Amino acid sequence: MTMPRDTLADLADEALVVLYAHGDPDAARLLAGRLLPRVLGYAGRMLADRAEAEDVAQEAMLRLWKVAPEWRQGEAKVSTWIYRVVANLCTDRLRARRRRRAEALDDVAEPADGAASVVAGMIEADRMAALDQALAALPERQREAVVLRHIEGFSNPEIAEILQIGVEAVESLTARGKRALAALLSGQRAALGYEEAE
Repeated sequence: MTMPRDTLADLADEALVVLYAHGDPDAARLLAGRLLPRVLGYAGRMLADRAEAEDVAQEAMLRLWKVAPEWRQGEAKVSTWIYRVVANLCTDRLRARRRRRAEALDDVAEPADGAASVVAGMIEADRMAALDQALAALPERQREAVVLRHIEGFSNPEIAEILQIGVEAVESLTARGKRALAALLSGQRAALGYEEAE
């Protein structure tokens, strides 16, 4: 069962999963195009390792394709389901990483793509590195809540579903995470190229 591409673009993720399960490859391509960049970005922020993030994103998509034949529309949103899978996969990798290594990892920032000026690229890279370092210093649950809320743009009820906790717990984790980030990044405004407020 296949549908014209222009019709597919208007369908919800859940409908695309059902169509994929019935053999529509265009539905799979469209859904992967919607979900993969977002889950890859989330995994990258959680793991601070592009290769591991790619593995996690690929594994999450494979799991979605495996459950597609049993997917029942109306029971769960595809986006919250896949973010829950990515969160679990990232947690597993972070725990394995801690078991393998007692010392901190030496993460190397990726080089700038050259689209901006060299100075602007360096400033942006420094800002992202500072944010990534500060995020990595947060407790795991706070990091998950902050990334899902303020970087991925999920609502508190959606985050609660992804993390399988209450909305109040999400609000608390997010607030504590933001305070911790502010403390970790305080005093770095000038070094990161931000003008100090007068």
